[in-house]
Order: sequence, then C-alpha cells, then structure tokens
Amino acid sequence: MKELTIFITQSLLGWLGIQMILALVFLFYVRSPQAQNRLADDQLPKTAVILCLRGADPFLPNCIEALLNQNYPDYDLKVIVDSPADPAWEVVNEIINTQAASNIQVSPLRIIRHNCSLKCSSLLQAVSDLDESYQAIALVDADTIVHPNWLRELIIPLNNPKIGVTTGNRWFVPTDKYWGSLVRYIGNVSTVVQMFLFQVPWGGSLAIKTQVLHQTGLLDKWGQAFGEDYLIHNILKQHGMRVKLVPSLIILNREECDLLGFLESIKRVLFYSRLYHPRWIAMISDAISSILFPCVAILLFLFALLDAQWNIAFLLLSTYCIYTVGLLLLTLILELGISPIIRSHGQPTTKLSPEMIGKILIAIPLTQWVYGLALINSLRMTTVKWRGIVYRIQNPWNIRLVEYHPYDLLDQPIDGKISL
Repeated sequence: MKELTIFITQSLLGWLGIQMILALVFLFYVRSPQAQNRLADDQLPKTAVILCLRGADPFLPNCIEALLNQNYPDYDLKVIVDSPADPAWEVVNEIINTQAASNIQVSPLRIIRHNCSLKCSSLLQAVSDLDESYQAIALVDADTIVHPNWLRELIIPLNNPKIGVTTGNRWFVPTDKYWGSLVRYIGNVSTVVQMFLFQVPWGGSLAIKTQVLHQTGLLDKWGQAFGEDYLIHNILKQHGMRVKLVPSLIILNREECDLLGFLESIKRVLFYSRLYHPRWIAMISDAISSILFPCVAILLFLFALLDAQWNIAFLLLSTYCIYTVGLLLLTLILELGISPIIRSHGQPTTKLSPEMIGKILIAIPLTQWVYGLALINSLRMTTVKWRGIVYRIQNPWNIRLVEYHPYDLLDQPIDGKISL
C-alpha cells in the first residue's frame, strides 16, 4: 500500500503541475496581442452565416438579433429550421418582422438524411443552396450570443492560407441555482484549454472558406457524420492547414442546466469525442489523471484510516487537498484571465464572492465524479437520443437515424435551461 500511495501522490502533484503549465500557455496566447490583419470592407469575402435550429432555445431571440446586427459589409443569415411546426419557426419570423431584416432567409429542412445527424443534414442543405458569390461560411449555434464584430473577427484570419478554420469557444457562468451549471462551468474550464491545445474547433462559432470546404471534401464527411466540428482538425491537417482559436471569440453562455440534465448531455459529448476527437487517447489519459487518481487517493485514504495507518492517511489527505485547492486556484486564474474578454462584449462576469469560491471548491470533486460516471457510460453507448431524435451509431461513419418526430412545444425547455 505504501508504494501505491507514493505513486498516487506523485502522480496527482505531477499532473497538477502539468495542468498549471498548460493553462498558463493558454492564458499567454489569449492575453497576448493578436496580429491585426486589417482588411478594408471591399476585401472581406461575402459570407453566409448558417444557423441550424430544432426547438427554440432560451436565448434564441438574442442570438438572432445579434446576428442581424453585425459590423460586416456583405453577409446573409441562412436559417434552417427542422420544420415549419417547430417553435423556432415562429420566433425567427417574428424577429424578422420586428427588425424588417432583409439579409436573412429562413427555410425548413427539406431532406432528412438517415446516415448523418440532423444538423449535418441542415448544413448540407444550406451550403448546397449557396451560389458562387459566397466565398466563406460561418456556423453558429442558437445558444451563442455574438458581439457586433464577431463575424469580422472570425473571417479576417482566413486571409492566411495556412489557416483553414477559425473558431471561438464558449464560457459559462456558475450560478447558485443549479449544481449542474456549476459542474458544467468547472468542466468547461478544462475543456477550453484542451480544445486550444489540440486545435479542436467549436461548431458554435466557426468559419471556413467555401473553397477550403470543397477542396478538403468536408461536405462528404458531413454527409456521414454525427457532428460537424471535431472531425475538422484531421481533415485540415491532411491538407497542410490548421485551426486558429480567436481569443476575442470566447463567448459567454448563460443557459442553465440541472445535474441530471448535464450528466445526459456530457455523456453525449464524451461519446461524440470518442468518435471524432483528434487526440482521443490523450483525452482518456487526461481523464485517468483527473478523475481516477483523485478517486483512488480518497479510497486509499479510507483504507488507511480503517487500518490505522495514520502517516499514510495524512499523506493521502494532504495531497488530495493540495490537488483540489490547486484546481481551485487554476479555475480562478483562468476565470480572471477570460473575464476581460467577456466584459468587452458587454456581458456579466462571474462574481467571485467567498461563497461562490467555496461552492466551486466543493463542486470540483463532484465534477470529477460526474465526468467519471459519464465517461464510463459513454464507452458503452451505441445509441444517442438528442432532442427527441434517436441515432444508432456503429462507428464514426456508420450513423443511422432510427427515430424522428418534429419538435414539439412540450419538448421546449423552461426556466432558461438547455434543451436535451
């Protein structure tokens, strides 16, 4: 037991040090002045912003209003709604009428493909409807409330031929209302750093030139895939291009979720990662280090107490406390590093009161247990249910939509919570 204790304590402290270094690398990138490739309005490509909808998310009106008020000379918003009976259809058209918008087109999904996800079906339809005047497309999710310069900042880096895709990421606000929101916040802090390091794009804020879209065969992959974003890294790499994170496009998400709802959603995300993440083995290694080792340390501590091995128990407990407090400090450092970006968008930042810091500290072990449970369950998954749609997935390129019905008002989330 002594040898195992030494191994676990050294592993925990070593992994904490590695996480600190990786977080600082991320913060250095985010806080460093970015090269400004300013382009005149007439140099910016005509762009189609594609928004795929199934259900009216809590902040959908805010999302569309923000998309219609971009500081960009020539763009159109292409909205693909699951069906005219979908609650989102009425929301979108009401905003169009209120704002008298002329650069938005709303279409129902015409063909429901059974060998890819519904979102991929919508993307393929939206792209196929574009004429040759569109030189770039931008993807956005309904829970993304963008700032006025979002599209300009997303498109300009594509002027570099080595950059195939530009992307942002989401940042959550922990609240006192649901423990699920707090666990999601803590987990996302780590995810944002990891996605930056592995150049994994986020489909909620993503841009690509149409030439690159066709050149890389990405459309063919979308026609067989469960998701649109994680698979992009490897495809670009084959063509000598990379994904660029634009720090100013780290965007606040204020939706809520309870713990059970978050558990279901993170199982789906981890399953999706297993299918397409470019460094899945590295993700598993991260999970072992971040989830398994702390849990083993607690179990060994309890065994040591029962066996009256006080020195070993003290070593394990003190190491676990150092590790957990270290993760708390890491979370706070990242929060303080990202807060200026969030404030620059006119959005509220996390109020780090002593009470909130205490809740984050308590939620760190809870986050490890929730992610551990979700990861174990995701390894056995072959069927995914998302917003009433059921998919059976044998491998990354063998997707079958086996159950579909139009989105119903009864499926709508309430109280600002995300829809599953």
